Amino acid sequence: MKTNAVKLGVNIDHIATLRQARREVDPDPTAAALVCRQAGADMIVCHLRQDRRHIQDGDLLKLCALKGETHLEMAAVPEIVAIALKARPDSVCIVPESPREVTTQGGLNLKAQSQPVGRAIEKLKKAGIEVSLFIDPEAADVRLAKSLGADVVELCTAVYAAARGKNRRSAELERLQLAGYLADELGLGFHAGHGLDYHNARAVAQIPRLEALNIGFSIVARSVFVGLKTAVLEMKLLLS
Repeated sequence: MKTNAVKLGVNIDHIATLRQARREVDPDPTAAALVCRQAGADMIVCHLRQDRRHIQDGDLLKLCALKGETHLEMAAVPEIVAIALKARPDSVCIVPESPREVTTQGGLNLKAQSQPVGRAIEKLKKAGIEVSLFIDPEAADVRLAKSLGADVVELCTAVYAAARGKNRRSAELERLQLAGYLADELGLGFHAGHGLDYHNARAVAQIPRLEALNIGFSIVARSVFVGLKTAVLEMKLLLS
Protein backbone atom coordinates (compact mmCIF):
# COMPACT_ATOMS: atom_id res chain seq x y z
CA MET A 1 0.00 0.00 0.00
CA LYS A 2 1.25 3.48 -0.85
CA THR A 3 1.99 5.45 2.31
CA ASN A 4 3.93 8.50 1.17
CA ALA A 5 2.01 11.51 -0.17
CA VAL A 6 2.80 12.61 -3.69
CA LYS A 7 4.13 16.10 -4.32
CA LEU A 8 1.57 18.62 -5.53
CA GLY A 9 2.54 20.89 -8.37
CA VAL A 10 0.08 23.77 -8.75
CA ASN A 11 -0.18 25.18 -12.25
CA ILE A 12 -0.91 28.91 -12.11
CA ASP A 13 -1.38 29.53 -15.84
CA HIS A 14 -5.01 30.54 -15.42
CA ILE A 15 -4.17 33.19 -12.88
CA ALA A 16 -2.30 34.79 -15.78
CA THR A 17 -5.23 34.01 -18.13
CA LEU A 18 -7.45 36.21 -15.98
CA ARG A 19 -4.87 39.00 -15.90
CA GLN A 20 -4.34 38.86 -19.67
CA ALA A 21 -8.09 39.23 -20.26
CA ARG A 22 -7.66 42.90 -19.40
CA ARG A 23 -3.86 43.26 -19.84
CA GLU A 24 -3.68 44.52 -16.25
CA VAL A 25 -1.14 43.82 -13.52
CA ASP A 26 -3.57 41.82 -11.37
CA PRO A 27 -3.99 39.05 -10.55
CA ASP A 28 -0.23 38.63 -10.33
CA PRO A 29 1.03 35.06 -10.92
CA THR A 30 4.01 35.66 -8.64
CA ALA A 31 1.72 36.66 -5.77
CA ALA A 32 -0.41 33.61 -6.52
CA ALA A 33 2.67 31.40 -6.34
CA LEU A 34 3.44 32.69 -2.85
CA VAL A 35 -0.10 31.91 -1.70
CA CYS A 36 0.12 28.42 -3.19
CA ARG A 37 3.38 27.76 -1.36
CA GLN A 38 1.89 28.96 1.92
CA ALA A 39 -0.96 26.48 1.41
CA GLY A 40 1.44 23.58 0.92
CA ALA A 41 2.15 23.42 -2.82
CA ASP A 42 5.42 21.56 -3.40
CA MET A 43 6.01 23.01 -6.86
CA ILE A 44 4.79 26.00 -8.83
CA VAL A 45 4.07 25.01 -12.41
CA CYS A 46 3.65 27.30 -15.41
CA HIS A 47 3.55 26.90 -19.18
CA LEU A 48 5.30 29.53 -21.27
CA ARG A 49 3.50 29.06 -24.56
CA GLN A 50 4.81 30.32 -27.87
CA ASP A 51 1.65 32.43 -28.28
CA ARG A 52 2.07 33.91 -24.75
CA ARG A 53 -1.67 33.54 -24.12
CA HIS A 54 -1.16 33.53 -20.34
CA ILE A 55 2.30 33.30 -18.72
CA GLN A 56 4.74 35.93 -20.02
CA ASP A 57 8.54 35.88 -20.10
CA GLY A 58 8.74 38.28 -17.16
CA ASP A 59 6.44 36.04 -15.11
CA LEU A 60 8.77 33.10 -15.59
CA LEU A 61 11.82 35.09 -14.54
CA LYS A 62 10.05 36.26 -11.37
CA LEU A 63 8.78 32.77 -10.53
CA CYS A 64 12.24 31.26 -10.95
CA ALA A 65 13.66 33.89 -8.59
CA LEU A 66 11.30 32.81 -5.80
CA LYS A 67 12.40 30.43 -3.07
CA GLY A 68 11.09 26.95 -3.77
CA GLU A 69 10.72 24.71 -6.80
CA THR A 70 9.55 26.15 -10.12
CA HIS A 71 8.58 23.76 -12.89
CA LEU A 72 8.25 25.00 -16.49
CA GLU A 73 6.14 23.39 -19.18
CA MET A 74 7.41 24.23 -22.66
CA ALA A 75 7.55 23.22 -26.29
CA ALA A 76 10.81 21.89 -27.71
CA VAL A 77 11.51 24.99 -29.82
CA PRO A 78 14.74 27.01 -29.78
CA GLU A 79 13.11 30.27 -28.64
CA ILE A 80 11.60 28.75 -25.50
CA VAL A 81 14.66 26.62 -24.78
CA ALA A 82 16.76 29.81 -24.80
CA ILE A 83 14.36 31.51 -22.36
CA ALA A 84 14.44 28.47 -20.08
CA LEU A 85 18.23 28.53 -20.06
CA LYS A 86 18.09 32.19 -19.02
CA ALA A 87 15.39 31.76 -16.35
CA ARG A 88 16.81 28.51 -14.96
CA PRO A 89 13.73 26.78 -13.53
CA ASP A 90 14.43 23.78 -11.32
CA SER A 91 12.82 21.47 -13.85
CA VAL A 92 11.04 21.54 -17.18
CA CYS A 93 8.48 19.34 -18.89
CA ILE A 94 8.53 19.28 -22.67
CA VAL A 95 4.95 19.20 -23.94
CA PRO A 96 3.22 19.21 -27.34
CA GLU A 97 1.81 22.54 -28.40
CA SER A 98 -0.63 23.58 -31.12
CA PRO A 99 -1.61 27.21 -31.80
CA ARG A 100 -5.33 26.38 -32.10
CA GLU A 101 -5.73 24.16 -29.05
CA VAL A 102 -7.69 25.26 -25.99
CA THR A 103 -5.40 23.12 -23.84
CA THR A 104 -2.86 20.35 -24.39
CA GLN A 105 -4.55 17.52 -26.27
CA GLY A 106 -2.37 14.58 -25.28
CA GLY A 107 1.17 13.37 -24.95
CA LEU A 108 4.10 14.07 -27.22
CA ASN A 109 4.45 12.21 -30.51
CA LEU A 110 8.02 11.21 -29.73
CA LYS A 111 8.54 9.29 -32.96
CA ALA A 112 7.78 12.39 -35.02
CA GLN A 113 9.51 14.84 -32.67
CA SER A 114 12.52 12.85 -31.49
CA GLN A 115 15.11 15.19 -33.04
CA PRO A 116 13.90 18.55 -31.63
CA VAL A 117 13.00 16.93 -28.30
CA GLY A 118 16.40 15.25 -28.10
CA ARG A 119 18.22 18.52 -28.84
CA ALA A 120 16.20 20.35 -26.20
CA ILE A 121 16.89 17.66 -23.60
CA GLU A 122 20.61 17.82 -24.28
CA LYS A 123 20.79 21.60 -23.89
CA LEU A 124 18.64 21.73 -20.77
CA LYS A 125 20.40 18.87 -18.99
CA LYS A 126 23.78 20.39 -19.81
CA ALA A 127 22.60 23.46 -17.86
CA GLY A 128 21.69 21.28 -14.88
CA ILE A 129 17.91 21.42 -15.43
CA GLU A 130 15.89 18.27 -14.81
CA VAL A 131 13.85 17.32 -17.88
CA SER A 132 10.58 15.43 -18.07
CA LEU A 133 8.53 14.50 -21.13
CA PHE A 134 4.74 14.68 -21.23
CA ILE A 135 3.65 11.39 -22.77
CA ASP A 136 0.67 9.12 -23.05
CA PRO A 137 0.77 6.05 -20.76
CA GLU A 138 2.18 3.72 -23.43
CA ALA A 139 5.17 1.41 -22.99
CA ALA A 140 6.72 2.46 -26.31
CA ASP A 141 6.64 6.12 -25.32
CA VAL A 142 8.16 5.41 -21.90
CA ARG A 143 11.02 3.50 -23.53
CA LEU A 144 11.58 6.22 -26.13
CA ALA A 145 11.62 8.88 -23.39
CA LYS A 146 14.38 6.90 -21.70
CA SER A 147 16.37 6.57 -24.91
CA LEU A 148 16.13 10.33 -25.54
CA GLY A 149 17.70 11.06 -22.16
CA ALA A 150 14.73 12.26 -20.12
CA ASP A 151 15.00 12.18 -16.34
CA VAL A 152 11.26 11.93 -15.71
CA VAL A 153 8.06 11.08 -17.57
CA GLU A 154 4.81 12.87 -16.85
CA LEU A 155 1.96 10.61 -17.86
CA CYS A 156 -1.03 12.31 -19.45
CA THR A 157 -4.17 11.60 -17.41
CA ALA A 158 -6.59 13.24 -19.85
CA VAL A 159 -8.17 9.99 -21.06
CA TYR A 160 -8.51 8.74 -17.48
CA ALA A 161 -10.11 12.02 -16.40
CA ALA A 162 -12.61 11.91 -19.27
CA ALA A 163 -13.50 8.22 -18.80
CA ARG A 164 -17.09 7.53 -17.84
CA GLY A 165 -18.14 4.43 -15.96
CA LYS A 166 -16.30 2.40 -13.35
CA ASN A 167 -14.91 -0.18 -15.76
CA ARG A 168 -13.57 2.37 -18.24
CA ARG A 169 -11.97 4.45 -15.52
CA SER A 170 -10.41 1.36 -13.89
CA ALA A 171 -8.93 0.34 -17.25
CA GLU A 172 -7.39 3.78 -17.76
CA LEU A 173 -6.04 3.78 -14.21
CA GLU A 174 -4.40 0.42 -14.91
CA ARG A 175 -2.73 1.88 -18.03
CA LEU A 176 -1.23 4.61 -15.87
CA GLN A 177 -0.08 2.08 -13.29
CA LEU A 178 1.62 -0.16 -15.85
CA ALA A 179 3.37 2.76 -17.52
CA GLY A 180 4.49 3.95 -14.10
CA TYR A 181 5.93 0.53 -13.23
CA LEU A 182 7.89 0.52 -16.48
CA ALA A 183 9.19 4.03 -15.92
CA ASP A 184 10.42 3.02 -12.48
CA GLU A 185 12.10 -0.12 -13.83
CA LEU A 186 13.93 2.00 -16.40
CA GLY A 187 15.13 4.42 -13.73
CA LEU A 188 12.85 7.27 -14.73
CA GLY A 189 10.95 9.49 -12.34
CA PHE A 190 7.18 9.24 -12.68
CA HIS A 191 4.75 12.18 -12.55
CA ALA A 192 1.20 12.56 -13.86
CA GLY A 193 -1.30 15.24 -14.71
CA HIS A 194 -3.92 16.82 -17.00
CA GLY A 195 -7.64 17.06 -16.37
CA LEU A 196 -7.35 16.04 -12.72
CA ASP A 197 -9.75 17.54 -10.19
CA TYR A 198 -11.14 17.07 -6.69
CA HIS A 199 -13.19 14.04 -7.81
CA ASN A 200 -10.62 11.97 -9.71
CA ALA A 201 -7.13 12.88 -8.47
CA ARG A 202 -7.03 10.74 -5.35
CA ALA A 203 -7.09 7.41 -7.19
CA VAL A 204 -4.12 8.51 -9.32
CA ALA A 205 -2.26 9.68 -6.22
CA GLN A 206 -2.45 6.13 -4.85
CA ILE A 207 -0.45 4.66 -7.75
CA PRO A 208 2.79 3.12 -6.40
CA ARG A 209 6.02 4.94 -7.27
CA LEU A 210 4.21 8.09 -8.38
CA GLU A 211 6.21 11.12 -7.25
CA ALA A 212 4.10 14.15 -8.22
CA LEU A 213 0.79 15.32 -9.62
CA ASN A 214 0.56 18.60 -11.52
CA ILE A 215 -2.90 20.18 -11.27
CA GLY A 216 -4.00 23.64 -12.32
CA PHE A 217 -7.37 24.48 -13.82
CA SER A 218 -9.53 22.74 -11.21
CA ILE A 219 -7.65 24.45 -8.37
CA VAL A 220 -7.94 27.92 -9.93
CA ALA A 221 -11.63 27.30 -10.71
CA ARG A 222 -12.26 26.19 -7.12
CA SER A 223 -10.46 29.29 -5.83
CA VAL A 224 -13.17 31.51 -7.31
CA PHE A 225 -15.50 30.22 -4.59
CA VAL A 226 -13.22 29.41 -1.65
CA GLY A 227 -10.05 31.42 -2.26
CA LEU A 228 -6.73 30.21 -3.64
CA LYS A 229 -5.18 29.23 -0.31
CA THR A 230 -8.15 27.06 0.64
CA ALA A 231 -8.37 25.50 -2.83
CA VAL A 232 -4.71 24.45 -2.71
CA LEU A 233 -5.00 23.20 0.86
CA GLU A 234 -8.05 21.11 -0.01
CA MET A 235 -6.20 19.44 -2.89
CA LYS A 236 -3.10 18.90 -0.78
CA LEU A 237 -5.16 17.19 1.93
CA LEU A 238 -6.97 15.11 -0.69
CA LEU A 239 -3.67 13.72 -1.95
CA SER A 240 -2.18 13.00 1.48
